[in-house]
Order: sequence, then C-alpha cells, then structure tokens
Amino acid sequence: MKALRNLVDSVKPNFAKGGKLEKLHWVFDGLETFLFTPGHATEKGAHIRDGIDLKRTMSIVITAMIPCLLFGMWNVGHQHYLAIGELTALGDGFWEKFLFGAIKVLPIVVVSYGVGLGIEFLFTTIKGHPIQEGYLVSGMLIPLVMPVDTPLWMVAVGSAFAVVIGKEVFGGTGMNVLNVALTARAFLFFAYPTMMSGDKVWVNTSLEPGQAVVDGYSGATSLGHAAAGNVASVVPMMDSFWGFEAGSIGETSAFACLIGAAILIITGIGSWRIMLAVLLGGVTMSAIFNAVGPSLGNEYMQIPVLHQLMLGSFMFGLVFMATDPVTAAQTENGKWIYGFLIGVMAMLIRVVNPAYPEGMMLAILFMNVMAPTIDHFVVQSNIKRRLKRATLQTA
Repeated sequence: MKALRNLVDSVKPNFAKGGKLEKLHWVFDGLETFLFTPGHATEKGAHIRDGIDLKRTMSIVITAMIPCLLFGMWNVGHQHYLAIGELTALGDGFWEKFLFGAIKVLPIVVVSYGVGLGIEFLFTTIKGHPIQEGYLVSGMLIPLVMPVDTPLWMVAVGSAFAVVIGKEVFGGTGMNVLNVALTARAFLFFAYPTMMSGDKVWVNTSLEPGQAVVDGYSGATSLGHAAAGNVASVVPMMDSFWGFEAGSIGETSAFACLIGAAILIITGIGSWRIMLAVLLGGVTMSAIFNAVGPSLGNEYMQIPVLHQLMLGSFMFGLVFMATDPVTAAQTENGKWIYGFLIGVMAMLIRVVNPAYPEGMMLAILFMNVMAPTIDHFVVQSNIKRRLKRATLQTA
C-alpha cells in the first residue's frame, strides 16, 4: 500500500491546479479517494452522522451483492448444462459451471462499468465538479438484473440511458427520482421487448459442435410458467430459495439476497423498515390470493405465500432496490407505507397481469415516483398533530 501511495503522490501534481492535466483533476480525485481514505473531512453541518464517506458506503453495498454475483455465475453455468443435458446434478462439474458462467457474466459487468463510469468521468470533466460515486453500485446492479443472453451493445445502451436520462438530467447522484439500475432495465425491456423477455433469454444455450438442447427444454422462468397457466412446472420452494432456476443473473437466489440483507442491516446501510414493510406487503397480498384463489379456480393464486416470496426477483428487489436511499421514502412512517405498497403491487402485477409475470420492477419504479408524495403527507400529518397538541396545551 505504501508503494501505491507513493505512486499516486508522484503523479498528483500533474492533476493539481496549473498542472498538465488540470482538467482531469476531479477524475483523479475520484480514483484517489476510492483507493485511500480522503485527507479532508466535513466538520460542520446538521446531517453529519459518522466519518464514513459515500465511496465506503457504496463499497459495503457492493460487498453485499457479491454472494448474488458469485451464485449467479454458477447458476448461469448450471442452467446451461441442464439445457444440453450434461452435468445435470447439482454437485456435478462445479468449476465447469462456474467458469462458463463467469465467461458469460463478467463481460456484462465490464461493459456496464466501462460505459457508465466513462460517462460519469465525461460529465465530471465537462462540469468541473467532484466525481459522483453513485454508479459504483448501479454498475453492479445493472448486470445482476439482466438476462444472461442480453447482447453487450444493449447493456451499453441501457447503462448510458440510465446515467444520462435517469441521473444526470436530474442533477447527478442524490437527485435522481428513479432507481438508476431499474431505469436501465425498464428502458431495455420496453425498447427491446423481444430480446428481454420470453423463454430464450434467461438461459445461455450457446452450443459447441455436436451439442443440442434437450428435447422439451423451454428455458422459461417459474413465473413465466405460472403466468402461462402451467403452475405444475414452477420449481419447488426450496429450489427457489437456493436459486436453482432460470432468471436474471443475480436475482434467483433468495438465500444470497438474505446474506446481502444481513450485511446491509448490520452495517446500517440498508433500511430494515423498508425491507420488512415490503415483506409484509408481499405476504398480505399473497395471503389474499390464497384465500380467494380456490373459489376462482386460479392455481397461480394458490401458490403458498412463502413460495411466492421466493420466486422471481422479489427478494432481490426487497434488499437492493427498494432500499435505495435516494429514491425511497425518507420519513420513518413513510418507509413503512412505501415498502408495504411495493410488496402489495409486486404481487398484484405478478399474479393478475399475465402479460408481465414479474412485477417487482414496475412496483418499485412506481413507488419511487410516489415516495416524495408519501413523505409530504407524513410530514404534514406530523405538523397538524403537533399544532393540535400545542393548541390544546395553550387553551
């Protein structure tokens, strides 16, 4: 580390005022403060809580996503070998599956970061302001919510759209209305629907000479089967919990998501109130469906509550998307309302709308828009309650 520190110090004068690369000062500053704790600190202000800076916060979130990324790599390989009828047992060919998945997933991660951070550096250089670290997390979230067969050019287009339209036009990190990663996912879904949905995008079935996909293999997700009325093809609940099913790269394993949730809650980065509220909302809506499902003859509604929670991206969205500190509700009561409605809407869209079997993305984006309104009414309610109390005390 000392050698690295000396190297950074040796080139630093070139980026200082009057240096040859003065225009790139903030780009260099961003890289330096990512490698080392900043040598400056804020000493005044009402919102100072501790000595951690935004880069360290983002680093903790990325750490929380690593279990989802690593499992996603293995699962990509596992689903591929299932499709071709080789190494079908869970314990077969662990490293072959992981290596295959890494080869498919890592380029998506590289493109996401390369394009997103490149645009961030461009805006930093043009505007002459400190680099904003928000994309450190978004750059990882975007690959994790993508189908494995998403073309790299689409990842690049989605990342660029998310940074420019989803964030920079609002003023940068901390000012965006919508979750940046979900903005990329929604843009690609509606701009290129045939390449972001259906049965073929969730499993990479690139074949070598002599290989063929197993007869009858569909590649559909469990929610895709359920939406089509084929509830019998939904994977068992424990497979959903561990993540042994087709789906977006990092969203299938509820267990990996729970590890991430524990890290975020223990470190105080993620809001446990929002997580619990989303969970309660999902449980409530699923329980209602369970109650009315038999009378309507709807098998999808009759999937057990716990199983519903394990399917699709519900747990991933609950942990990493709904808790976005920028786009979520900020008041304590508002977090409960915001999270509960996300859980309710996610299940409602998933089950009632057969054209869109995964409702978590739309539910979170809609509630991102509604979060300021929720906070407004919570604040106004508190003001009215306090004014009423003050009036009674003075009467």
